[in-house]
Amino acid sequence: MAGAKPSLLARAKSLGFSDRQIAALVGATEADVRALRKRIGLVPAYRLVDTCAAEFEAYTPYYYSTYDTGDDEVRQTDTRKVMILGGGPNRIGQGIEFDYCCVHAAFALKELGFETIMVNSNPETVSTDYDTSDKLYFEPLTLEDVLHIYEREGCWGAIAQFGGQTPLNLALGLQQNGVNIIGTSPQSIEIAEDRKLFAAMLDKLNIPQPPNGLATNEEEALAAAARIGYPVLVRPSFVLGGRAMQIVYADDELRQYMRFAVEASPERPVLVDKFLEEATEVDVDCIADIGVGGDTVVLGGLLEHIEFAGCHSGDAAMVLPPHSLRKDVIETMRQHTHAMARELKVAGLMNVQFAVKGKDVWVLEVNPRASRTVPFVSKAIGRPLAKLAAKVMTGVTLTELGFTKEIWPKFFSVKESVFPFSKFPGQDILLGPEMRSTGEVMGIGAEWGVAYAKAQMAASPALPRQGRVFISVRDSDKKAIVPVARELAALGFELCATDGTARLLTGAGLKVATLFKLSEGRPNCLDLIKNGELQLIINTPAGKSPRADEVKIRTAAVANKISIMTTLAGAKAAVLGIRALRERGLSVAPLQEYHAALRKA
Repeated sequence: MAGAKPSLLARAKSLGFSDRQIAALVGATEADVRALRKRIGLVPAYRLVDTCAAEFEAYTPYYYSTYDTGDDEVRQTDTRKVMILGGGPNRIGQGIEFDYCCVHAAFALKELGFETIMVNSNPETVSTDYDTSDKLYFEPLTLEDVLHIYEREGCWGAIAQFGGQTPLNLALGLQQNGVNIIGTSPQSIEIAEDRKLFAAMLDKLNIPQPPNGLATNEEEALAAAARIGYPVLVRPSFVLGGRAMQIVYADDELRQYMRFAVEASPERPVLVDKFLEEATEVDVDCIADIGVGGDTVVLGGLLEHIEFAGCHSGDAAMVLPPHSLRKDVIETMRQHTHAMARELKVAGLMNVQFAVKGKDVWVLEVNPRASRTVPFVSKAIGRPLAKLAAKVMTGVTLTELGFTKEIWPKFFSVKESVFPFSKFPGQDILLGPEMRSTGEVMGIGAEWGVAYAKAQMAASPALPRQGRVFISVRDSDKKAIVPVARELAALGFELCATDGTARLLTGAGLKVATLFKLSEGRPNCLDLIKNGELQLIINTPAGKSPRADEVKIRTAAVANKISIMTTLAGAKAAVLGIRALRERGLSVAPLQEYHAALRKA
């Protein structure tokens, strides 16, 4: 960079080239380009977005950067400033749940007297509303752009743990460039995300995790799978929403995955984990003040997944408090969570994902940051966890905030995910380790069956109270489907099934109408769907690769707004919900009433 012409560099910046792009073109590093710019005084100016369409002077503090320098409009103040990094564009895996956390952080910091600087490039969020933060910068979430703003504003600190994976990936680079990352340190976040460091921490704490390995190429992946044993869960490191995550059952599938699904490298290895079939997954959100000199860890909530492990936590239906976990299992998870929060010196929020099978508990992963379940847990327990966490990150302890004990509601809250399948005709609706949901809803009730029914009603389609149900399940589910079918028959539903399932149910003493498979003739399931003669479908996949008939049935059910369950756990929950609706009906109360009851308890 020594011979670079300042005029050429200035022209490149005015045309929109980033430091990284310039570095790649001249064979230098991004840091070299940044150092040269600073040396020659080439930094962006910030202008106000004209929110008044040039009719009169705009005062709303929305800023954008430009290298058309000479007219900087940033209004300096002497107030101590904290920068909050948003999540950027909404996409599957990183959506509005993280924006909720950023908004609550802005409100909390204002209460403490800080000036809040929001950095986000997405106008479709609440964090970019005019009255959320003191100043808003519509800028990309890159190291270059964030550093410019931090230095221009003279910020005291920055919060990178509330906007999801995008700002989190910047934390270490920002810290190395002098940014004060408040809250849990980037080094602790690195321990949780780096597989080798994480495994060493769990070994030190004597906390079990599923057998696992790392692979930077196809041969290493095959060796890891041979050592661990199939099925395995494979995924790239440092990704959003379980992107490119897959459950693999054989060498050929693993070769295909390594060749076409991901680009493995020593910097970004592929994680290979033993897949725990038929284990229950549990999400735990906690808040701690260990990293700011406190000594308190509080579990905000334990969310039991309704689907078995293998369904991405962003897609899974969850219930809080857990409805079927043993007390000793809950205590084990509590102890593990406390131990990890202390070891990582957490200051703010932490999410842990556990897998439970009987009395055995494994840690799947730990994220010392805000998770997508924080807004749901906050609504369920009546305490704004993100707001409390933001105050903790500035040095306020949980004792000073008056939040030192767990809250266990006497009612059940169910989180159900909303999917865009109706917008994509023909797309199979089966869920897996890669996140597919685009929203979520909440159902609350005194019994968990009622709460589940309300959540299904909100997510649409609602559970039926009567009618006809079609059942077609894989061989491994046939024994367990009999009590579900018996319960539906007792509730007055007519049962119909294809030949194999029909013979099983008839043998169990149930009255079942036999339907042809799609390839065998008519009447078949599709005919009943199109004629509006089915109200509920239970269809679990017959193998690793979905059969064409199954896909047609599932997509037709979505198109015709028929309630469909693709897991045995979902079918059991549906039966509980239907029974609750039939026996007790629905009652509605505002959220504030539930929270008032919690405060009295």
